[in-house]
Amino acid sequence: MSHPHPELKAAPPLPDGGLRVTALGGLGEIGRNMTVFEHAGKLLIVDCGVLFPEETQPGVDVILPDFTSIRDRLDDIVAVVLTHGHEDHIGGVPYLLRERRDIPLVGSKLTLAFIEAKLKEHGIRPRTVRVREGDRRGFGPFDCEFVAVNHSIPDSLAVAIRTGAGMVLHTGDFKMDQFPLDDRITDLRAFARLGEEGVDLFLTDSTNAEVPGFTTSERELNPAIEQVMRTAPRRVIVSSFASHVHRIQQVLDAAHEHGRKVAFVGRSMVRNMGIARDLGYLKVPPHLVVTTKELEKLPDHKITLVCTGSQGEPMAALSRMANRDHQIRIGKGDTVLLASSLIPGNENAIYRVINGLTRWGAHVVHKGNAKVHVSGHASAGELVYCYNIVRPRNVMPVHGEWRHLRANADLAIRTGVDPDRVVIAEDGVVVDLVDGRASITGKVPAGNVYVDGMEVGGATEASLKDRVTLAQEGVITVVAIVDADTGALAEAPDFLARGFVHDETTFEPVIPVIEKTLATAAEEGVGDAHQLEQLIARAVANWAFRTHRRRPLIIPVIIDA
Repeated sequence: MSHPHPELKAAPPLPDGGLRVTALGGLGEIGRNMTVFEHAGKLLIVDCGVLFPEETQPGVDVILPDFTSIRDRLDDIVAVVLTHGHEDHIGGVPYLLRERRDIPLVGSKLTLAFIEAKLKEHGIRPRTVRVREGDRRGFGPFDCEFVAVNHSIPDSLAVAIRTGAGMVLHTGDFKMDQFPLDDRITDLRAFARLGEEGVDLFLTDSTNAEVPGFTTSERELNPAIEQVMRTAPRRVIVSSFASHVHRIQQVLDAAHEHGRKVAFVGRSMVRNMGIARDLGYLKVPPHLVVTTKELEKLPDHKITLVCTGSQGEPMAALSRMANRDHQIRIGKGDTVLLASSLIPGNENAIYRVINGLTRWGAHVVHKGNAKVHVSGHASAGELVYCYNIVRPRNVMPVHGEWRHLRANADLAIRTGVDPDRVVIAEDGVVVDLVDGRASITGKVPAGNVYVDGMEVGGATEASLKDRVTLAQEGVITVVAIVDADTGALAEAPDFLARGFVHDETTFEPVIPVIEKTLATAAEEGVGDAHQLEQLIARAVANWAFRTHRRRPLIIPVIIDA
């Protein structure tokens, strides 16, 4: 099994006839999936998503893949293939198209509808190529065949990319539900046929590689959803991802069966469900969906609300209901159904929302106490099935944190793939397929690019570190008036502190420290204001740590008297 090494250098030029695969996101993390394929001087990109920030990244809206390595080759990009319409696969597209607007976007009907709606908000009208399973299209030197896969959003595709260097099969996100709600199953016959032809490199979804067995069918959720609709005494509030059409279909059907009306709440939910309904992916029984205005006339036991916020996102509808910051007031007898997973890292935020809702008297039904969620990703049993059907020559696990990638690699090896041909890469690691063998040859920059309000890439690791310091340690501004002739203090300095616990006398002991620092500087002939500011900042920081065990941010300001 070849592993990445921190001492990797920049990759050498690609040998003639070779295929280069570089993931710029989605390896070592769950999110911002993006893979760049290079062959015969051209680039094909599969997916371009975003990653949602963690608590250590305050003020960041989303995190993008790093486009540095392709920025001077934008004209070589022949297409961006989008496997499905989830944010972690399409969310970065507007930012890529800002750099070159006419890159063709290739995807299925629903995926393109979702990305077009998103691009409209950015004022971009994209060039699109609509495909469906069974289609085969050429983009430069890449011959792409699209294969139906089942996932937690309709119309998902895997893509087989045929090149002069061999064939790559990229699963996208997938699972193998044998009884999907839309009867569109993962096309294992196509996987087998491609396997017969010869898959040289297999990129597989690792998200659930650590989970033994098989992922449960969506249909097995029906009893739990149905029970909530049947037994809830008052309103039912369902929260789900704004793109989980199948889950919302089940909610609509159950509500309809029990004589409830449904209203969609939240901009993204209203927009996406409108698109899914218009395109025929969401089958809405007549007169079932009403506006929030019409709801006010209905008795509580006839009401179902479908909203966003199942991950505890602070601005989404459900969190705002929990905080009493929404026009919908949750009260005694309401039932809240969280029909989604706990994304790793969001657990605390989700439990905070569950506690908030419970406090107002709601009964909260979630994955922890009822069968209301199944994953959208293949478990170990399904992955092993795929390896045995495809019999790939080389394997590169994608879409997962380190533990998921390693578990997926181990599964491939157990089915008989040569361990030397299983490549575990990280973001930015370059994998070359040459003469039928995949190996790591170098790396390209692939840092985090932070979107902060309107600013893309402005926030850096250093500025985020400052934000965390401000949050945890506070800030002290020291204003010192210094006599230009003697270099000594003209009067006592002013201290302005925020988030640093202090009273009137806290900073008295630091005045002699500043005086001593200035005296030493004067002896050594240091009179430059900037240098003096640095010296004072260091002296005050050392004092704060020695006496208070705190590391606040120090902002020194020197004024000449």
